[in-house]
Amino acid sequence: MISPTTRPVRSAFPALQIAVDFLILGMTYVGLVYWQFSPVTFPSLQTVFLAALGFVVAGEFLGIFHTGHHRPADYDILLISGSWLAGFFFSVFAGFLLNPVGEPLGSNLLFLWFLLALLFVLLFHMLGRGLFVWMSEQGWSSRRCAILGNNKLGLQLAEAASFDRDLGLKIVGVFDDTPDSDTPDSQVPDFERLLLEIASRRIDTVFIAEPIQRDEKIRSWIDRLADTTASVYLVPNLEAFDYLYSRWGFVGGHTVVSLFETPIYGIDGCLKRVLDVVLSALGLILAAPIMLLAAIAIRLNSSGPVLFRQRRYGLDGKEILVWKFRTMTTMDDGADVKQAVKNDPRVTEVGRLLRRTSLDELPQLFNVLWGSMSLVGPRPYAIAHNEQFRSLIRGYMLRHKVKPGITGLAQVLGSRLETDTVDKMRARIELDHRYIRDWSLWLDLKIMVKTIAVVLRQEAN
Repeated sequence: MISPTTRPVRSAFPALQIAVDFLILGMTYVGLVYWQFSPVTFPSLQTVFLAALGFVVAGEFLGIFHTGHHRPADYDILLISGSWLAGFFFSVFAGFLLNPVGEPLGSNLLFLWFLLALLFVLLFHMLGRGLFVWMSEQGWSSRRCAILGNNKLGLQLAEAASFDRDLGLKIVGVFDDTPDSDTPDSQVPDFERLLLEIASRRIDTVFIAEPIQRDEKIRSWIDRLADTTASVYLVPNLEAFDYLYSRWGFVGGHTVVSLFETPIYGIDGCLKRVLDVVLSALGLILAAPIMLLAAIAIRLNSSGPVLFRQRRYGLDGKEILVWKFRTMTTMDDGADVKQAVKNDPRVTEVGRLLRRTSLDELPQLFNVLWGSMSLVGPRPYAIAHNEQFRSLIRGYMLRHKVKPGITGLAQVLGSRLETDTVDKMRARIELDHRYIRDWSLWLDLKIMVKTIAVVLRQEAN
């Protein structure tokens, strides 16, 4: 087995916060039980544990134990209160299921426990926050840092470190041996000056933020910094790559950085699938009368089938059949598919109404229910269009790292009309990539709500 040579930087502070929070919740509960002259029973301890567990899980999800994110105090109070509310109700509900007869605390004392525990937890977190900031300002917990690399990444790192006081970093300066001509300050201290600053104890930490193309220069810097007592961090500069979802991890002890990856797998993928199944089934039930009327109108307005099936690319580039209400007099699905344009003569009268209101997409709820599509994701295109643009736009096929969707980020940000030029398609692909990088269930829900608003404003093509 290979021993890892590179490990993530860890802090004991979140674990300390969790331990103290457990203690606060437990001591508050036990104190109230003794206050009413009752013994501490097993259901009582069970309630404490479940409440604390629910609070920690919700708090970890909301990030209240992460010290590397600078947030306003009122926002922190909101997140902590929401986490405790979730943990409290989880304990009450789970406690009732596990012990429906027992009632270690009455409803009044339960409510009092909720308020007091929340007050003490908030007080601890705010005191810890203030103490951390004060120690940083006094220089007790801050590190005097230099950034080696006068470039875009180095300047962004300096700005972020200066803004986020929770990091405990004090940026002394930005150094380089070849100042970037694009930056306004051409008098950037060089590497030799940095070594003098380290030797005089004015700098104890160095961040190397240089493009990976300069690996020989980086290697020489590291060799010389190894002869100092400074802590050295290498900041990966991946701007040379059009990466889709950058994360790092370990494979057999080796550090790896993902360049092209999807965040929608594992438990996250399962949750997204559950959301798709539930909402698509509900949508089909609610939309059934509208779909029936649309089918009748299509049949009466023009000859041809009610539904139109077209071959498109799905997850991992696999071919799928996408269902739509027929809105045109033609049903192209070959090597040459002409996109619909404004005032397209091929669009029927009923089809124009369906397209303007996006009702022609309703049959795709069956695609979502069957699993070939998702409610939210990059819109699928005809195979002919995929083959046309994949050779013209770098990273085009990366949009197929996730399931295609009925709606997507591009559709709610104004990129809904025809993509008759490479530039228009490139702008839409960039939004698809952005969706994959930033994906979360919360983002999916926001896109769904915004889609309804867009349709109501009749911005569809």
